[in-house]
Amino acid sequence: MVSLRKSSEKDISSFIEMEKSDGASLYIIPYSAQKHRQEMRQNDVIYLSIMFNESLAGFIILAAKVALGSVEFRRIVVGSKGNGIGQLAIGAMEVYCRDVLSCSRIWLDVFESNKRGQHIYQKLGYRQFNAEQYGDKVLLYMEKQL
Repeated sequence: MVSLRKSSEKDISSFIEMEKSDGASLYIIPYSAQKHRQEMRQNDVIYLSIMFNESLAGFIILAAKVALGSVEFRRIVVGSKGNGIGQLAIGAMEVYCRDVLSCSRIWLDVFESNKRGQHIYQKLGYRQFNAEQYGDKVLLYMEKQL
């Protein structure tokens, strides 16, 4: 069973380990503990811990622009890949954005080289709306209306 809960600073060390493991750093820019703490303290940034069978399995970072009815889906990191936890967590996050934040749109960026991420987002109903160069990589912007 996958569920979400608000994260706390005590989760940060686990988040850092997850960002380092299983190639996650190929698709995200890992944060230091200090950066996670700074982000967690921002009023518009929401950290959600992904719980699987009551154990911490990953996390999601959102940046809510509630006045605009929009949420930026900044990051998802799951410690154990390939068993559907991430997709279930994204579904739960979408319900949270709609029901708790009263938002009607979620957008994200994903590196063009992250074919697995693109496939999952498309499968879940996200559509590309823009692209731009980010250093030597291309970032694709995707969105979903709730």
